[in-house]
Amino acid sequence: MADGALSPGVNLEAFSQAIAAIQALRSSVTRVFDCLKDGMRNKETLEGREKGFVAAFQESLHSVSRDLGELERLSNLVGKPSENHPLHNSGLLSLDPVQDKTPLYSQLLQAYKWSNKLQYHAGLASGLLNQQSLKRSANQMGVSAKRRPKAQPTTLVLPPQYVDDVISRIDRMFPEMSIQLSRPNGTSAMLLVTLGKVLKVIVVMRSLFIDRTIVKGYHENVYTEDGKLDIWSKSNYQVFQKVTDHATTALLHYQLPQMPDVVVRSFMTWLRSYIKLFQAPCQRCGKFLQDGLPPTWRDFRTLEAFHDTCRQ
Repeated sequence: MADGALSPGVNLEAFSQAIAAIQALRSSVTRVFDCLKDGMRNKETLEGREKGFVAAFQESLHSVSRDLGELERLSNLVGKPSENHPLHNSGLLSLDPVQDKTPLYSQLLQAYKWSNKLQYHAGLASGLLNQQSLKRSANQMGVSAKRRPKAQPTTLVLPPQYVDDVISRIDRMFPEMSIQLSRPNGTSAMLLVTLGKVLKVIVVMRSLFIDRTIVKGYHENVYTEDGKLDIWSKSNYQVFQKVTDHATTALLHYQLPQMPDVVVRSFMTWLRSYIKLFQAPCQRCGKFLQDGLPPTWRDFRTLEAFHDTCRQ
C-alpha cells in the first residue's frame, strides 16, 4: 500500500495488512525457536554442522527483524480510533495497576451502559403514554387532556349535612346493604358497610371523596381495642384481601370530581354486586372455585363475576 495521507479514524486496509504482518512475525519467531530446538543436524563434519546452524539461525533472525519492521510501518498507517469517549477523563482509571482490587473503570462503563438503556426505554414509554393517555372514567372518554375541565376546589369541602343526606339516600337504595356513618376525627366521615352476611367494608371518606377501603369477612372484628374502626389491618382471609385490591382499583375507575355523589353511588352499586360472592360462578370458565378462591372480580360496567385470571 502506498504511503499517503492518513484517513480519519482507523485505516481498515492497513489494519488487515497489520494482522497479516503479525501472523508473519509469529511464524518467523517460531522458525527461530525451531532452529534452536533442532540444533546442528544433517551434516557429516562438525565444521559443516556449525556453519549450517549459524547460517540458518542468522536467516531466521533476519526474517524476524524484517517482519518486525514491516509491522511497525503498518502500525503507523493504521491510525488511532476516535477519542470522544463518553466517560471523558475517567478513562484514566483503566491505567490503575490494582484493577483487580478497585475495578472502578469497569463499574463506570457498566453504569453508563445501564443509564443509556434506561434513558432509551424511558423515551419509548413516554411516547406510548402520550399516545394513549390514562382515562379513568367512561364519561371522560374522548375528552382531551387540554379541554378536560378541572375540578373546582370548592367541591373538596362540602357541608356535613349534605354528605349525610347522600349516604342516607344510598342506604335506602339497597335494602340488603346497611351503612353506618361516624365522624371520629372531625368532619371526615367513616362508613361501615355491611353487605348481607357476606362481608363488611370500612370506607374512609374526605368529604364525599373516598380515600381508602378495607374489606373483611362478616364475622371478622372491624374495631380496635379502644372501640374505633380499624382502618389499617387487613383481613385474615385471602378472598377478602383480593376484594380489597379490586375495591381500590374501582376507586381509581369511578372518578368524576364535578359530581362526587355520583361517584359514591356508582361505587356502592359496584360493591353491592358482591352479595353473591360465594354463589355466582365465573362468567368465563363457569367454575365456582379456581385455586381455592371464588370469582372475586366484578366488571365495572356489567357487574359480572370473573376469576382474577379469567378477566384478562
